[in-house]
Amino acid sequence: MQYRRSGRSGLKLPAISLGLWHNFGHARAYETQQAIVRRAFDLGVTHFDLANNYGPPPGSAELNFGRILAEDLLPYRDELIISTKAGYDMWDGPYGEWGSRKYLTASLDQSLRRMGLEYVDIFYSHRPDPDTPLEETMGALDRAVRAGKALYVGISNYTPSQTAEAARILRELGTPLLIHQPRYSMFDRWIEESLLDVLSSEGVGCIPFSPLAQGLLTDRYLSGIPDDSRVRTSRFLNESDLTPTRLATIEALNEVARGREQSLAQLALAWALRDPRVTSLIIGASSVTQLEQNLGALSAAPLESDELDRIDALLAE
Repeated sequence: MQYRRSGRSGLKLPAISLGLWHNFGHARAYETQQAIVRRAFDLGVTHFDLANNYGPPPGSAELNFGRILAEDLLPYRDELIISTKAGYDMWDGPYGEWGSRKYLTASLDQSLRRMGLEYVDIFYSHRPDPDTPLEETMGALDRAVRAGKALYVGISNYTPSQTAEAARILRELGTPLLIHQPRYSMFDRWIEESLLDVLSSEGVGCIPFSPLAQGLLTDRYLSGIPDDSRVRTSRFLNESDLTPTRLATIEALNEVARGREQSLAQLALAWALRDPRVTSLIIGASSVTQLEQNLGALSAAPLESDELDRIDALLAE
């Protein structure tokens, strides 16, 4: 495992972190979840990323992870980075989403109870709130640190301008912004326009989610659409995402990966890690085998300039 420093902080994260967005709710076998988390830790994945509403149902991923901690990993708590978030729908009524101090504080308390923890290492504002002053949202993050319920704070899904303002507010409060969690992949490169520059100038880390584009950047769809794939079962992908042009690009990228003796997923992860401003990547896993295969991205030779040019050309077509 490789470890990278998050911005100008003292914290290092594994180059690949395990996200519990999918596959860790009550709909999946607990024993499979436990095996994945155990194997990840054995392979040097020290960071586990959650959110209050991960499941299904909401909260179940934290409950299951808390059980795994109690049964397996609690003796190694000081070797773990555990993060959670609040911002999306979690419970009914006016206080169950967005970015108020009331919601963020209550949500973090609930997350800690579900996981059986005294603190998390990173607490995120999961999305910006258009109706709550940013000072209130950032103040709630600062309060969580001062209360001993979080060591660091982060933001997710914020625009470059919102990120710069959040960093300024937190710096003035005395709780520097540690990291930003944006969506990023070969098929979604928006952070390259200005967000990475903002993060670099502010000394903030970057930990993208969905670096495999919800599974599009794998061999999952090279021979059609499986019935149990996310295109068939998830609201985050649908068949309109698999246009003939997109499928042709996936095929061509797979040829590049084969030339490097990699899987397409390994190529996509290596590509996303090519920029030193990227601290870590959050990946999911539905099995130990899938986890091990994706972590193989770290053992390949760095992408050469001609390979990067070829990939850029394919993505531009």
